[in-house]
Amino acid sequence: MKRWPGRILWGGGIVGLALIAGVLASNLLGGETKIERRIERLYALDDPRFVHELGVLLGPPFLGGARVQALLNGDQIFPPMLAAIRSARVSINFETYIYWAGDIGEAFAAALAERARQGVKVQVLLDWVGSAKMDPRLISTLSDAGVQVRQFHPPHWSHLGRLNNRTHRKLLVVDGRVGFTGGVGVAPQWTGHAQDPAHWRDTHFQVEGPVVAQMQSVFIDNWIKVTGQVLHGPDYFPVLAPAGPVMAQMFSSSPSGGSESMQLMYLLAVTAASRSIDLSASYFVPDALTLRALLAAMRRGVRLRIVVPGAHIDSETVRQASRATWGPLLAAGAVIAEYGPTMYHCKVLIVDGRLVSVGSTNFDNRSFRLNDEATLNVVDTAFAQRQTATFEADLARAHRVTHAQWLARPLRERVGERLASWLGPQL
Repeated sequence: MKRWPGRILWGGGIVGLALIAGVLASNLLGGETKIERRIERLYALDDPRFVHELGVLLGPPFLGGARVQALLNGDQIFPPMLAAIRSARVSINFETYIYWAGDIGEAFAAALAERARQGVKVQVLLDWVGSAKMDPRLISTLSDAGVQVRQFHPPHWSHLGRLNNRTHRKLLVVDGRVGFTGGVGVAPQWTGHAQDPAHWRDTHFQVEGPVVAQMQSVFIDNWIKVTGQVLHGPDYFPVLAPAGPVMAQMFSSSPSGGSESMQLMYLLAVTAASRSIDLSASYFVPDALTLRALLAAMRRGVRLRIVVPGAHIDSETVRQASRATWGPLLAAGAVIAEYGPTMYHCKVLIVDGRLVSVGSTNFDNRSFRLNDEATLNVVDTAFAQRQTATFEADLARAHRVTHAQWLARPLRERVGERLASWLGPQL
């Protein structure tokens, strides 16, 4: 009998280790089966079946009547966002991953609080990890004014298996009529005009027209998960008239449902490409399936150009893991160039000068399987031409890496890349 306490402690330790292992597995491996087989090419991107099937497979259909405007860097991005907030009459929904300190954080908090005090319904959803550096005083400013502020997946015993599931979505929807999405967070790094390494290069997009209702639905999807509150009615979903000439679709992905939707979209677009793929990728760590799809496109004669961050990057591990994958692409003739002036945080895919995909999604496993993401797809040749011009301007400020240079990199770099590549599923 005296031995029972020891046995109990031993058994309890085993149970504890098993629980820890289960939590780690659920966080690191994700909850759904991965896409494992190459997608067969059945049509080109300009075939009407591409747009139809993208809508059917990803959820919402493409809608006409959208107006989409690209905003480059903080000096162009933040003023329209703040102006939209200050003009709100009935509702503001704001979801972001990064919300830190600094003057821009103060400006957003002041604008949101002022509208709430005037009776506008204001909901703010912040990722718990991404907003860890946020000044608590700003939370108080918002809450005291009547803003509903919630955090996505703070630590709690009831969802330990989802701690690694973050909302990476960047969404602002005002009065259900105008939306913003793209790559920016609320932090000093995104202010300015990418003039130096302290001010990042990024692109955000202002959207009007019927597709804004889809953007609103994406926000409400996570708001329901966090609060259980369903936001609906004309304050959130007014009747939207056409605002422009383009077709657009807003869709989302999440490990809790449809985690493979984002990678599926990229694979379908790459597989349908006939002429060109231009990719602005702040974090480019493709898995084996995606690499095979890119290489197959190049064998069809598709030109592949990729701009990634250079020496100025916020995660050297990601850069190393990315460089480890470049060999086959460079050998096949891909253009891969590292942006020089500052951190390159853009997330834009342009295919065949017709499809433009923008949003919060990175070209890596974390975005494809672990994070909640949101992406806007636009089908319009004139819009694609403008984004291609921006891409080529970025390419001109980037250093192209040749296959010979990649092969000649020092052993120290190769070892670091191999070690970093083991973390690929988490990057």
